[in-house]
Amino acid sequence: MKRKRKSGKSWVRTILCFALALVWLLPFYWMVRSSLMGMSQIFEYPPVIFPNPIQWENFPEALTRLPFLTYFKNTVIIVVLCVAGILVSCSLSAYGLSRVQWKGRDKVFYLLMTSIMLPYFATIIPSFVMWTKLGLTNTFVPLTLPSWFGVGTVSVFGGGMFNIFLLRQFFRTIPKELDEAARIDGAGHFTIFTKIILPLSKPALICVGLFTFLNTWNDFINPLIYLSDQEKYTIQIGLRTFIGVFSSQWHLLMAAAVCAIIPVLIVFLVGQKYFVEGIATTGLKG
Repeated sequence: MKRKRKSGKSWVRTILCFALALVWLLPFYWMVRSSLMGMSQIFEYPPVIFPNPIQWENFPEALTRLPFLTYFKNTVIIVVLCVAGILVSCSLSAYGLSRVQWKGRDKVFYLLMTSIMLPYFATIIPSFVMWTKLGLTNTFVPLTLPSWFGVGTVSVFGGGMFNIFLLRQFFRTIPKELDEAARIDGAGHFTIFTKIILPLSKPALICVGLFTFLNTWNDFINPLIYLSDQEKYTIQIGLRTFIGVFSSQWHLLMAAAVCAIIPVLIVFLVGQKYFVEGIATTGLKG
């Protein structure tokens, strides 16, 4: 009887997970479906489930009508700089807040965590005024430099402060006996950090890198605010140009969106194992 109950519960979980997966995949399917249709077929009622005929020419037309390769290059530059900056700054901050003993450490950590509750959009105007006075608007500096000081892009997770919290929690799960053994051999904080902590924190670092990659790649508001030259636009700003005041080219927009989401899918599928492991292990120790 117990085996039958467990089997029944597993089937219920499987069906629920499958149903939720269908719900989450429906927008993605609708985007791919619309990218293979013409404008008239997209808005037919009742809705057309499968495109007929399939219009593959939407993809080359969408990628050549705008300098999509330039947008892609700009986005890759920003993403690489942001990911590198977040990994360096947040890992150093998390190490100082978890492995180094100094007066007021926990109070500083709690103060940093309170900044997560501050809405990002409350700081947009003062940030824009600051970068304008420094003469750095219409450059990649406002989009990349904050990452090297532990401040990430806008996200539902609180940006850089959440990354510091994530890495700090993971660092605290590493036995401190390893630090003590390294100090006996004459190692300092830099050696302990680079030779012990970072190699053992690969899942958490990959998790933070994935978060930063996704947030930066999909960031729309920051490039919209700071970039004005079309040659410096990112992919998200480029997608917005398909929507006009009087008419919108939805079939080309969907085709370009499919191309823009492919790198995200590849990165997530490659790092999915470490992503789940990093999230699961960061809450083991408070």
